[in-house]
Amino acid sequence: MSEMRVVGVRVELPANQPILLLRETEGERYLPIWIGSGEATAIALEQQGVQPARPMTHDLLKDVISALGRELKQVRITELQEGTFFAELVFDGNVRVSARPSDSVALALRVGVPIHVEESVLSEAGLIIPDEQENEVEKFREFLDSVSPEDFRGADT
Repeated sequence: MSEMRVVGVRVELPANQPILLLRETEGERYLPIWIGSGEATAIALEQQGVQPARPMTHDLLKDVISALGRELKQVRITELQEGTFFAELVFDGNVRVSARPSDSVALALRVGVPIHVEESVLSEAGLIIPDEQENEVEKFREFLDSVSPEDFRGADT
């Protein structure tokens, strides 16, 4: 199992489909996951430090977990079946709840817990970006710095 960090979210054109990009913290592999526009907005807002006037769903879930006296320990992306990724939230007491990776990552960013991916998932869907493409990754980071949550509104999901 590898720990991952969120590189960011971008919109794939021409389909206008948001993609979450994760990277191994101690490795070279990237994991792209196509996600919905609502989750893309939630992840982008959190990465940019934007506090909405009212709590979004992931903020609400964070507050509910705390109010119930539970603690989210980690997020795990566990499977890839027919192009669909599966994840689970791992709570104290080893309580596990099935969740979509996009929701899991949005929550992990808010709570500050690690994101892990099973080796089988990385072996199947992970990408190694050669050195000559590192420039593309830098362009992607620059894109992320310039994108706003409004760019994700209205995407087909």
